[in-house]
Amino acid sequence: MLLGAAIGLVLISFFLLGAGEPAPEWPRLWWVRPLGVVPAAGALGGLFYSIMDPVRRKGGWRTALAYIASLWVFFLVLWLGTVLGLAGTMWD
Repeated sequence: MLLGAAIGLVLISFFLLGAGEPAPEWPRLWWVRPLGVVPAAGALGGLFYSIMDPVRRKGGWRTALAYIASLWVFFLVLWLGTVLGLAGTMWD
């Protein structure tokens, strides 16, 4: 979970650092929500990855399917967290 949160924090930090000047109608601390929501989403993706660990240990095709499902869910949750974190500001 910590690794997933760290990945989310790094990605949103790079995105926010390259954002430039915010629009005047945005709240003053608009960047706080993305910095909280996206790492939390990354942590949830990491939780799903760790929950799938018993399936990955079974070997064979189940291992490959578990890795594919884990990565797919991680990226989906991270993308949804990014949309939720940036809604109303940069994601308009």
